[in-house]
Amino acid sequence: MTLSAQNWLEKIHGLPLDRRVRIMNVCGGHERSITMAGIRSALPKTVELIAGPGCPVCVCPEEDVYQAIQLALRADVILVAFGDMLRVPVNVPKREVRSLEQAKAAGADIRPIASPREAVRIAQHNPERAVVFFAAGFETTTAPVAAMLLEGVPDNLFVLLSGRRTWPAVAMLLNSDTPGFDGLVAPGHVSTVMGPEEWNFVIEKHGIPTAVAGFKPVSLLAAMYSVLRQLLEGERFLDNCYPELVRPGGNRSAQAQIAQALDDTDANWRGIGVIPASGFALNPSFSGNDARTQYPDFDTEGRKRAGQMPPGCECASVVLGKINPNECKIYGRACTPKTPVGPCMVSDEGACRIWWAAGVRTNAATSPENGPTADVG
Repeated sequence: MTLSAQNWLEKIHGLPLDRRVRIMNVCGGHERSITMAGIRSALPKTVELIAGPGCPVCVCPEEDVYQAIQLALRADVILVAFGDMLRVPVNVPKREVRSLEQAKAAGADIRPIASPREAVRIAQHNPERAVVFFAAGFETTTAPVAAMLLEGVPDNLFVLLSGRRTWPAVAMLLNSDTPGFDGLVAPGHVSTVMGPEEWNFVIEKHGIPTAVAGFKPVSLLAAMYSVLRQLLEGERFLDNCYPELVRPGGNRSAQAQIAQALDDTDANWRGIGVIPASGFALNPSFSGNDARTQYPDFDTEGRKRAGQMPPGCECASVVLGKINPNECKIYGRACTPKTPVGPCMVSDEGACRIWWAAGVRTNAATSPENGPTADVG
């Protein structure tokens, strides 16, 4: 018999939980579904759901966004990027251009796109212009970039790659003194591409129960039940609660394309720091289409520094699951979707933006009912 979301909720409420359990998700789509469906408030009070590092826009390094802005303003290129990137602010004085959206308003030729194929099409339609594709994202959006490169791209198309791998950020948390969670709901789309086996280390090395989930409440609740039951019964295994799309081994073709076109590299995560082997770089065989190689004067190595979030912004703590979005001191005050201070309020996958869209409009400091156990959604 196929269980409904209500059935899974009843099973969760039937578990003899005698202590607080913290379950982390590392997918912006998961956080959106959890929040919009009101799952937090439907669970037992002993279960706390934490939004982890699941927003690629939020962790895209400040220096990469700055470099994209400068290329668009000073290199006479057409710059294309996924739509969420256009409003991400950088740390410059307010009198200067602080986002790609502002650069566009200042006259730069910046165009939002939804897929790498659009970048290729724009380059083909503008052979006399250089086109720079600012490609930020996790494995699910980086894999199509690799496929695009292997299929062949116009000579006038250059890629400014800011791709990130999801699992190293979770490994970094687990290797810290305060990982902050007891169970993990692993991302469905990433597992579809890279295979669920990428998450075995969470169980094997750290003894933390893990379940892969899809994006509907029934899959998410099934994964949460699995994690909670594993904790209670002392079992530890990787449970696949998204079998309709996640297969053992993942998408071998996509993995082969990533391996052929891209190299693993240590990478900076905005406000967090460098995480070993957590990023992608273009393989040297594609240096002719690498914006970092072809536009070396715009490399912004000097901008790499601690504290990359704007003053007062605690987006890094939100991304790491250390605080809830509305526990940031400027949430709902200086920082709103109309006036976003940090990237977590910009992206549709940012936890701050998601919580705001779900109706949490006040800061936890002034509204205690909107704290960690808030009825979000």
